[in-house]
Amino acid sequence: PQTQRDRQTQLRLGRRSGEGPSDASRWITSASVTVFLLQNGAVPGEPVKKDENSRRGNWGNQIEFVLTSVGYAVGLGNVWRFPYLCYRNGGGAFMLPYFIMLVFCGIPLFFLELSFGQFASLGCLGVWKISPMFKGVGYGMMVVSTYIGIYYNVVICIAFYYFFMSMTNLLPWTYCNNPWNTPDCSGVVSTSNQLNASLANATTTLVAGVSELVNRTKRTSPSEEYWKHYVLNISDDIGNFGEVRLPILGCLAVSWVVVFLCLIRGVKSSGKVVYFTATFPYVVLTILFIRGITLDGAINGIKYYLTPQWQKVLDAKVWGDAASQIFYSLGCAWGGLITMASYNKFHNNCFRDSIIISITNCATSVYAGFVIFSILGFMAHHLNVPVSEVADHGPGLAFVAYPEALTLLPISPLWSLLFFFMLILLGLGTQFCLLETLVTAIVDEIGTDWIIRNKTVVTLSIAVVGFLLGVPLTTQAGIYWLLLMDNYAASFSLVIISCIMCICIMYIYGHRNYFKDVEMMLGFPPPLFFKVCWRFISPVIISVTLFLSYKPITYNDYVYPGWSLAIGFAMALSSVVCIPIYALYKISRSPGATFRERLKNACRPHPKWGPALQEHRTGRYAAMASEDTVEARPLKEKEDLTIQGSNGSTNTHNNPNPSA
Repeated sequence: PQTQRDRQTQLRLGRRSGEGPSDASRWITSASVTVFLLQNGAVPGEPVKKDENSRRGNWGNQIEFVLTSVGYAVGLGNVWRFPYLCYRNGGGAFMLPYFIMLVFCGIPLFFLELSFGQFASLGCLGVWKISPMFKGVGYGMMVVSTYIGIYYNVVICIAFYYFFMSMTNLLPWTYCNNPWNTPDCSGVVSTSNQLNASLANATTTLVAGVSELVNRTKRTSPSEEYWKHYVLNISDDIGNFGEVRLPILGCLAVSWVVVFLCLIRGVKSSGKVVYFTATFPYVVLTILFIRGITLDGAINGIKYYLTPQWQKVLDAKVWGDAASQIFYSLGCAWGGLITMASYNKFHNNCFRDSIIISITNCATSVYAGFVIFSILGFMAHHLNVPVSEVADHGPGLAFVAYPEALTLLPISPLWSLLFFFMLILLGLGTQFCLLETLVTAIVDEIGTDWIIRNKTVVTLSIAVVGFLLGVPLTTQAGIYWLLLMDNYAASFSLVIISCIMCICIMYIYGHRNYFKDVEMMLGFPPPLFFKVCWRFISPVIISVTLFLSYKPITYNDYVYPGWSLAIGFAMALSSVVCIPIYALYKISRSPGATFRERLKNACRPHPKWGPALQEHRTGRYAAMASEDTVEARPLKEKEDLTIQGSNGSTNTHNNPNPSA
């Protein structure tokens, strides 16, 4: 009513000033457009940068996509898992199966997911318009991303806690004279020289601590006791939750707040944050590398890391570890690659991006190995023990072995701050994409203007739920549950999801159809090597990995009870079971007189499958109706002017009949 009264008033003013009704209406439309643009952040008189897809939005530029994808792929596993796997599986010899798996499985799958999401401009649920019966694969990806997002942020919050506790003159895990230490504790720095140890000459005070350590049959380091008895206050069983560790809970809240604020405007805000979060870890790695290689014994650690043991190349388990590390470190089948690529412009060269990002990820893993083992070699040199006795992986490396090594360095709090800040940034880069995957899937699936305008509400809701579901992991039994989720929630289920995705695209939808889609998008067909990998080599490698990737879960000497392992397998199956359940549902709802007809209709691509924008729907997609896009054309009289902002909101103005 208010808009109608304003229009009538302006028409009267137009008549009084000698303007015709049509002139007045055009004046109103122009003013309304100006107000609308101001509301959406545009400034009149300045060029407005428009997204290609105004409804969903695009990356600000291609660098943002590459940096976000690098931040997503390069995570904690590159630092705390790859160096240990390399050392354990033959040192430099492990590089051979690792890079073979990268070439024949990692890069092809990475390119497949990027091209899949970019072509349809949809998240991990919407892309299954390609074959609606397989939409359960998308739901499986969402379940996996949910599990990983819950426990991954708990790891980040522990890194936050260590970061805050490093803001001191003396790291609290340096000595054994604290209330939480036990009689078995033996530090590498002598307590009697505590004053000197806090100064720049810390490395000269190790003699007493080393001699005491050598005489002990079993050593418990102060960093290990700090981790177990102070940070975690760990219980004796996975079923004994105990109390919530309030400092960890507070850091978990901080972590979720940081993630939410960085994603408050979706890819528009996260794309700016990654300029720092994706690049600064390399600065820290370089600083730690330079410091590490200048230490005594560093060369011994690097030798342990790289010395090839060629006999291990014939071990099937080594190849299984190489395939699983490539598979998990690149983030395939999590849904994040599809989601990030969906915000690309349609003709972006995602083939080039997949090569750059995959190689960057693997090079980072190798580089991180030098950083880790140079410090561990220095520690082993001072302890007069083999590097194998101080090498570790996972939380044991990040929160026990490496922090203890840092206490040996002059100005140790500085190096500790840098190390844990690097872990925080590596974790956040992955966490951004995990959360955005869930948000994009929900928004694309519902697809109403309201939910697109209120995408921030969806992001906040998921962040709150993620925080609440992470609370049990901050209890005294939280570390047991965290490792259980890490081992089962994202293990063989990812392999199954990725294998079914390859089969669906290559054999149900048809490899020829998909190759034409990629050619229409990029301007050239996929190289022959990728065609062969997608159809034959990669699915075979994935299937073999399924049988070689299972390892029983352990945590030090603790043996997980059978009921907890059953819960772990249930978590793994919960993502896989989405696939057959949704397939049966879709078949039952598809038209057809016989089961075969229903199955055929359920597998047939949806009419809306294809490029999101009408301008890109050429060739065989030209005849398909698209309700979500509107072809640009000159505005005629008696038509509505609909203006759409980058946040998805719309504003409609009627163009009145001049003769009215």
